[in-house]
Amino acid sequence: MVLQQKSDVTIWGWCDAGEKIKLKTTWDTTTYNTVGSSSARWSLQVKTPVGGGPYQITIDGNNKTVLDDVLVGEVWLCSGQSNMEMSVSWGIPYADEVANATDKNIRFFYIPRTTAEYPQDDVKAEWVVCNPDDMKRFSAAAYFFGKTLRQNLNVPVGLINASWGGTPAEVWTPVEAIDNNAALKNAAAKLSPSSWWPVTPALNYNAMIYPIIKYSIAGAIWYQGEANVKTASTYTELLSTMIKSWRKAWQKDFPFYYVQIAPYAGYGENSSSAFLREAQTKALATPNTGMIVTTDLVDNINDIHPKMKKEVGIRLANYALSETYGKQGLVYKSPSYKNMKVEKDRIRIYFDNADKGLMTKDKTINEFFIAGDDQNFLPANAKIEKNTVVVWNDSVKKPVAVRFAFRNASLPNLFSKEGLPVVPFRTDDWPVDIVMTKK
Repeated sequence: MVLQQKSDVTIWGWCDAGEKIKLKTTWDTTTYNTVGSSSARWSLQVKTPVGGGPYQITIDGNNKTVLDDVLVGEVWLCSGQSNMEMSVSWGIPYADEVANATDKNIRFFYIPRTTAEYPQDDVKAEWVVCNPDDMKRFSAAAYFFGKTLRQNLNVPVGLINASWGGTPAEVWTPVEAIDNNAALKNAAAKLSPSSWWPVTPALNYNAMIYPIIKYSIAGAIWYQGEANVKTASTYTELLSTMIKSWRKAWQKDFPFYYVQIAPYAGYGENSSSAFLREAQTKALATPNTGMIVTTDLVDNINDIHPKMKKEVGIRLANYALSETYGKQGLVYKSPSYKNMKVEKDRIRIYFDNADKGLMTKDKTINEFFIAGDDQNFLPANAKIEKNTVVVWNDSVKKPVAVRFAFRNASLPNLFSKEGLPVVPFRTDDWPVDIVMTKK
């Protein structure tokens, strides 16, 4: 396994009531002692060194347990729905990566799909050393995230995969957090039942997250949102509530980095998924969070499972390397809408995270729409001026609002000079049924 470095990690188990437990490690000379509780459990706080290993942990009581090949490094929880679960075995073209996926300093802990009505204290899973066969079955986004951390930090990396395709965020959130919030409870009641995944709040949290909350982690990455498109109006609060609930359970305000859902034509003609992306962007108000944009990582607009998972993993890793580990020189934040200014019959858009300017890879910039007081959005012309964009349509004499990449299947072509896609946005707060005219 991999234990979180430079931490007080919990090691726990079961025993006889009153049993004397002694624990020793090979990374120092400390002996840890405790006595089994009346509920026949034991738990110890153990200090870990800087990354390294392999080490050994010996636990003595009425019997003896020896844990071999223990590494110390960085441990990350990787969770969400199918795009997190998606592995090379799904048909992702990473044959060369599979062949070279032998790394004793990367470890996988895959938690199988499980549900429970009440919080559980164990999971049927085990740590495995990274090898081609297991890499092929493990989350591809998580693997490339971990591989990038490993290469840049030069310490072992442990990846815990707890994901289930199709699941809404409610099932990953403690039930009391949903039930104590009227808006979230009403939204949860609107989720459509499925034969393939749970939709009842907390079922996955109880079985796949709660059992590991004693296990020290550096942070979490999250790849989910597609299942909440129809309840986008409450998703910002839902995601923030879930994050806060996880941090409360771990008693640690760990970093939480997530993936904005990709363009997909299958959501229909309106802009339903655009509002979910907007909700994900607003969730960045939750402290110590970060979001990567994937509008340019789509190989098939009719497939809800884009195959470009290596790029997703690397972008998540760059965010963690910069924000969590303090690495300098990495470009990891996409340009995002800051404010706008009406200039006669045009609107100038200002951006954060675009200090070096903006660019497009085509002759014209697409996916900008502009509207006047009539709330009728028309396709707009757009021109880059340093790190701003000027937007107009000759038919809109008095513009008041702009939308960018605010459709289900938008494939925008506006980037930072460093190559990261601009975050989809709108400047208005008009009702959700206001859509853009394509003509």
